[in-house]
Amino acid sequence: MDAELGTPIQQTALRRASPVAAYVGMLVGGIAVFLLVRSYGETLTAPPPAAPAAAGGPAAAAPAQNALPHVLLVLVAVIVVGRVLGSLLRSVGQPPVIGEVLGGILLGPSLLGRVAPGISSYILPPAVAPYLSVIAELGVILYMFLVGLELNGDLLRRRARSAVLTSHASIVAPFVLGSILALRLYPRLSTSDVSFTSFALFMGVAMSITAFPVLARILTDRGMQRTMLGAVALACAAVDDVTAWCLLALVVGVAQARIEDALTVLLLTAVFIAAMLLVVRPVVARLLSRSGAAPPTEQVVASTLAGVLLAALATQSIGIHALFGAFLSGAVIPHDSNLARVLTGRLKDLVTILLLPAFFAFTGMRTQIGLVTGRSEWVMIGLIILVATAGKFGGTLAAARLTGMGWRHAASLGILMNTRGLMELIVLNIGLDLAVISPKLFTMMVLMALATTIATTPVLQLLEPRYNSGSDC
Repeated sequence: MDAELGTPIQQTALRRASPVAAYVGMLVGGIAVFLLVRSYGETLTAPPPAAPAAAGGPAAAAPAQNALPHVLLVLVAVIVVGRVLGSLLRSVGQPPVIGEVLGGILLGPSLLGRVAPGISSYILPPAVAPYLSVIAELGVILYMFLVGLELNGDLLRRRARSAVLTSHASIVAPFVLGSILALRLYPRLSTSDVSFTSFALFMGVAMSITAFPVLARILTDRGMQRTMLGAVALACAAVDDVTAWCLLALVVGVAQARIEDALTVLLLTAVFIAAMLLVVRPVVARLLSRSGAAPPTEQVVASTLAGVLLAALATQSIGIHALFGAFLSGAVIPHDSNLARVLTGRLKDLVTILLLPAFFAFTGMRTQIGLVTGRSEWVMIGLIILVATAGKFGGTLAAARLTGMGWRHAASLGILMNTRGLMELIVLNIGLDLAVISPKLFTMMVLMALATTIATTPVLQLLEPRYNSGSDC
């Protein structure tokens, strides 16, 4: 029998080649399925777009002359309501960010706008949307910079093989299922001025997101961050974030430009990524190593923040979103450097407590649950949640088993990777800004993001009831 299988060296080579072959087959198969879906989807027709006045949404409202008092009131309301709900949800094991997201939705047209329209129009008048949008964009840019700072390159390198295979499987499976789901959603929830290709690409990316910061918080709360399962989950989520943002850059380039222009956008994006990783990152690492253990000066911090904004401006000018430049700016700074620790310490509370509530409020203004009417549309929401969960959980489970992980831990990893949280909301807002998705589909997808994130902790509790920081898998 051993002779038939070959020498031990040949057997080892075969075992190593199997995941590689599976990875290549997964990518080729995913691309092939998407091209088939696209070829059929381009034959579908969607309804004509609504009148411009109706399609503008809250972001199109005329600026108010006395907007400052309203903006300040909005921030106070969302901070207070979000903190109260976050504390309540934390007590039942949910990440506090869910309470903050719900706070923004409850203050918007979905609840307060229906039960007390006068109070809602005073707290969140449509006229403050442009100002709130600017604050929200700045908050999310700085937040994505912090997410980039938290990326652990050493962890990725140590677990690169299993993390890349598992993470990309958790992207390819929901991406393919999302593009297939687009065949049903496009004629019903899109408009004829949006190409099926842009719509299907966006649905695939939106289904593929994992919220790295929320996942990290769940692992920390459960004492799992130092276990092997926790380390693999963090590595997979980090790879997932990087890959998903690259895919989102592709979608934005395709949605904003003609095909020939989209190729230029993709080329410039590739040049920007290469410059950041191959030029800026080594320079930053060399400069930080020279400074030793000395804390960064104010000039270094100011220069870093200026660089973040310039990188965000560069990616915005290229034709992809400013968030991508901010994320890469954080990723090129070593996560364990004094500079990273100082920036995180100085920015985290400001961004998460003050600036992100503006994003939650702005998202709340755009989330109109009243747009979802009738049993068929609620069934469609259930279908979206089912497809999102099946793709993320199924893809992760299959890849984790292929890399040698046991069934229980592979299932736990699949549940963790199904966490979407704030990252999903950021992607959905980009899609709504680009008019790739409609306000109704935006609302449906927001509900999907909340449902999949809320489900993570209780399901994980069933699978891993006794985890602590000293355990391992």
